[in-house]
Amino acid sequence: MKLILLSGGSGKRLWPLSNDSRSKQFLKVLRNNHDCLESMVQRVWSQLESVNLSESAFIATSKPQVDMLQSQLSEGIRLIVEPERRDTFPAIALASSYLYSVEGVSPEEIVVVLPVDPYVEERFFECVKKLESIIEETSANLALIGVKPTFPSEKYGYIVPAKAPDTEQSVPVQRFEEKPNQEKAAQLISENALWNCGVFAFKLDYMISLLLDKGLPIQYEEMIKSYNELPKISFDYEVVEKEENIVVAMYEGEWKDLGTWNTLTEEMNTNLLGKGIISEGCENTHLINELDIPVTILGISNAVIAASPDGILVTDKEASPRIKDIMKNFNQRPMYEERRWGWYRVLDHTKVENGNEVLTKRIGVHAGKNLSYQIHHKRSEVWTIISGEGQFVLNDQLYHVKPGDVLQIPVGAKHAIRAITDLQFVEVQTGSELIEEDIIRLCMTWEETLDCCKDCIVKVIR
Repeated sequence: MKLILLSGGSGKRLWPLSNDSRSKQFLKVLRNNHDCLESMVQRVWSQLESVNLSESAFIATSKPQVDMLQSQLSEGIRLIVEPERRDTFPAIALASSYLYSVEGVSPEEIVVVLPVDPYVEERFFECVKKLESIIEETSANLALIGVKPTFPSEKYGYIVPAKAPDTEQSVPVQRFEEKPNQEKAAQLISENALWNCGVFAFKLDYMISLLLDKGLPIQYEEMIKSYNELPKISFDYEVVEKEENIVVAMYEGEWKDLGTWNTLTEEMNTNLLGKGIISEGCENTHLINELDIPVTILGISNAVIAASPDGILVTDKEASPRIKDIMKNFNQRPMYEERRWGWYRVLDHTKVENGNEVLTKRIGVHAGKNLSYQIHHKRSEVWTIISGEGQFVLNDQLYHVKPGDVLQIPVGAKHAIRAITDLQFVEVQTGSELIEEDIIRLCMTWEETLDCCKDCIVKVIR
């Protein structure tokens, strides 16, 4: 059995902590068994490891999330990267072509698709394991997991089974209902309907045959080239709801989509993260502060106050789901990102009179990690080391750096840095167009970088 975990999201529903590169699954606001903060994707991955499924798992994602996944999980995780964001049908089509033509997975092997961020108990993944035998025993083309509802929710889609389900065996699916109102949801529950949690299984051959029927490529390289031509449509609409030979297995246990501030704060074991004070009398109020300045809350109940480099949100909990609509046309560069080597935070972004821009970042590089050996054509940079020690390469010359050192990087200069200990520096960019795309990577690893300056002795910045 192979697993495809879908990691997408536009980063709007949990603004300002989430953005285009740091969607909800990457927010470290949950606590694990060791009392350390972890994200939803870290929680799910540890659960997969516990039930011996992580070795079978691939994560389908978009380019902006690659560094974040490698930072939070490991650089060795197996990723299938979409050339651009489309929807779940194109993502699963691409992943299926990868399994078939690159990994050489047998067409008879079972593939299970699931979101990368469900909030569930570990035994949920034991239910995922059962999908393999369900497909084999029923000869169904698709097998789903449906969650037994605990209340008539308007937020979820529903699977209506042909007969009353139980946890021991799967049953045929009669129909689907998309996010009904509360009255309709209550009626569906009386018909034994289950919440649709976005988990489904099929034989790889089923998806490959479907792609061929649609005239789509089954070779990964060809699929990549024509990816922008695939329809922007969900797998549910394009495949699941058109399939007749389909069964559902019921899961009875904890399951939540922590997709809004009010649902996410329900699972936080503290009301305060970061610098700040919540005064007495503030009932059911949460403060999540990623800034270095304190936030004080007086006399406000049933609210979420979230502050990050991307912005500040003050909202009543019931109103918090509306943030996605409010922010849908608000586009700015991410002000905080995690990368495979560490993180950066934008401190200031200014346009000056001559038309140039000045961008100031605080950058953290984890011990043993490095930035790639790179060139910029539209900006110069000045780095001021504020903590830690490292090695710095400038135009094939190698230097040892320490706190207080100031590093000048002209336009077009080759440069890279490696942290010996946890390293932080302030970077000031100046140029005509300050965008992340203005980068040519010459070497990714430090070993490759050192090969470029192997004849140089280590120098000290003066």
